[in-house]
Amino acid sequence: MQPEHGRSEPVTPESVERVSVEQARREVEAGRALLVCAYEDESKCRQMPLENAIMLNDLQRRIDSVPRNQTLIFYCG
Repeated sequence: MQPEHGRSEPVTPESVERVSVEQARREVEAGRALLVCAYEDESKCRQMPLENAIMLNDLQRRIDSVPRNQTLIFYCG
């Protein structure tokens, strides 16, 4: 497992905070979080579009411009 961007230790499933749909919506609408479709397959992301979400490939392309303290909320179906 690769270390998280800006961290020296790997991210584990246990270290990932889960949030409710309502909490995710509030965070994204308030501009406090970036919503990311967790699938690498763009066709899967297109099947479950959410307003203001970006695709994982887009995040990977622009990761250097994402602030290190930016909250990221990943979703999948």
